[in-house]
Amino acid sequence: MCLQQSLLMKIIYIVSAMHYPNGMARVLTDKLNWLASHTNHELWMVETERADLPHYYQLDSRIQCVNFDLNFDSMYSLPFFKRLIAWYKREHAYMRLLSDFLMQQQADVVVSTLRREINFLHRIPDGSMKVGEMHFGRSHYRIFQKKYLPTFVNQWITALWQKQFLNRIKQLDRFIVLTHEDRESWPELPHVEVIPNFICHMPNEVSTCQEKRVIALGRYTDQKGFDLLFDAWAYVEHSHPDWRLDIYGSGNREYYQTLADKRGLKNVVCHDAVRDVSTIYTSASIYVLSSRYEGFGLVLIEAMAHGLPVVSFDCPCGPRDIISHGRTGLLVKNGDTTQLAQALLRIMRTSPEVRCRMGRWGRERVARHFMIDAVLGKSFFLNS
Repeated sequence: MCLQQSLLMKIIYIVSAMHYPNGMARVLTDKLNWLASHTNHELWMVETERADLPHYYQLDSRIQCVNFDLNFDSMYSLPFFKRLIAWYKREHAYMRLLSDFLMQQQADVVVSTLRREINFLHRIPDGSMKVGEMHFGRSHYRIFQKKYLPTFVNQWITALWQKQFLNRIKQLDRFIVLTHEDRESWPELPHVEVIPNFICHMPNEVSTCQEKRVIALGRYTDQKGFDLLFDAWAYVEHSHPDWRLDIYGSGNREYYQTLADKRGLKNVVCHDAVRDVSTIYTSASIYVLSSRYEGFGLVLIEAMAHGLPVVSFDCPCGPRDIISHGRTGLLVKNGDTTQLAQALLRIMRTSPEVRCRMGRWGRERVARHFMIDAVLGKSFFLNS
């Protein structure tokens, strides 16, 4: 039975690309699929990148897709001035294509994931409610940083860029963020709503928390802080050489494995990303998040759903909204590798029974706050 039979809407989501694995693509896929199966809304997704590639995550067949195939991402390989010219041409093509499409569709709601269309979306007079959906925390969004420029120039461009972004957001009808922590960072905006990320199913299999194994999942990038995790693990491994750390992710795995090897870490293995993450979670006893910043931290609720206690930096934004400190896991000062090591050791030195109890509390918290039905059932899509 579908919800909201009396008020059917046409909803259009605008994204850049859905052909590679990342948290935002997975959440958007799950969200649209849920709307397709729980409502009679007419659902569309508009993309701009690589029409030749299939979606990484499977979309419900009831969702209609359009790809303008502008391929903005390909511009970054061009020299600077050629890139500027290419950007100008594609931006104007995008403006024309999207304006024509929205005027033709006359949707009720248009949701932007705040990429290039944010510069002109508010000016398209198609009559729709314009919504911005932020999948990043404000503190690390639109930071301009070029090594060849002086610090004050980078700071000036960042301030200008962020001011422009804020002015665009103010002209939208609604603005969605992922965490209560991030909502507090937007005092200029009266129309901010929190819709957290979620999981679709509570796994039946949970960890026994008996394996001497800590895991981390994430792209091999500076944001995920695996270099900081190695600093903490050096202390952990010295005290408990019978425990191991396994990391899974996409990106430059070889670089981080080499980094771990150069630091003399014998029990660290960097793996490629895997699709069957459930097996990875259930074969571990602790999950660790060492990110410098997050938009939310979906891996934390996944780990908790599989019965794992979690240890995390209190980075912006997400862990503070997710973890009940001392009950479902431990939060430590952001970037403090000594505290991270001590928190890992604290949980490692407890019994499997204590770890399982923390895991049970984590599953209860996920069930109450981060299941898809609970999250999307309260969203404006069903309550407008």
